[in-house]
Amino acid sequence: MSDETATPATGSAAGFSRLSGFQPRTGTLDQWNAAYVRVEDYLRAHRIHNRLHQSRVIERVLECAAHRHEANPGLDPVTLAAEETDRIMQGWFASQLGEGGLPQDRLAVQARVAMLLNDLPARWPYAFLDPENTPGEARVAMEKSALQAGPDMAVSNMVPRDIDLGVLPEAAGDTLETLERWPIIRLLLLWALFAAVMAVLFALTR
Repeated sequence: MSDETATPATGSAAGFSRLSGFQPRTGTLDQWNAAYVRVEDYLRAHRIHNRLHQSRVIERVLECAAHRHEANPGLDPVTLAAEETDRIMQGWFASQLGEGGLPQDRLAVQARVAMLLNDLPARWPYAFLDPENTPGEARVAMEKSALQAGPDMAVSNMVPRDIDLGVLPEAAGDTLETLERWPIIRLLLLWALFAAVMAVLFALTR
């Protein structure tokens, strides 16, 4: 381990120090502490507030990320931790819903909705991302609450048709054409309209 790895900055490993069994061989403690915080925030976003369960899941994720980092030290530990969290989460979603044929994004949506509907973090605080501690009733509840897949999208051809607005548009069009051909008539109509408006105003003001 390099000197940089062995000498972390003061106060940088507050959360990371909770994982006494996690000893990464590559990367600095600052990097792994940042990875710890990222995974912790992700768990909190899923309403996982149990400290013991948080620590167990985070240690599992960081161990997987650390093995990958040993093989390629140029990778960012935070990025690796995020990828491992997503991988473990997708595997747990599939194990709970049994929907291996669904796209990952759709499976994730269904699983998260099922978690919220059943209040899984409160009812089974040690189940999330831990198949060994996920009771059978939790899985059954999530399966029942998962969104049902809708029908497949069907592509249809729509033939454009003329819009029938009746006789009124045709009459209006003929009238406009007549006024365009006879400007004198158009002028007389405008003066008649003006005179009618003035007559109405005169009647109202008397």
